Amino acid sequence: MRKVIHPEYFASAKVTCSCGNTFTLGATVPEMRVEICSNCHPLYTGKMKLVDTAGRVDRFKSRLEKSAASKGKK
Repeated sequence: MRKVIHPEYFASAKVTCSCGNTFTLGATVPEMRVEICSNCHPLYTGKMKLVDTAGRVDRFKSRLEKSAASKGKK
């Protein structure tokens, strides 16, 4: 194995979730920030929660309304 082509491996990389949960795992970066972890993911918690980052749902609804309006004009 060549030494210079492989990234540095951190055995205890710190992962921080937006809910406040922190844990460690092995990775090529020393620190990571994630939006959803197993403590706040709806599949594991059993609670449905809408996670809308950057207004994706609103953009979809506006596109849907525009297409409906353009079909109505024809």
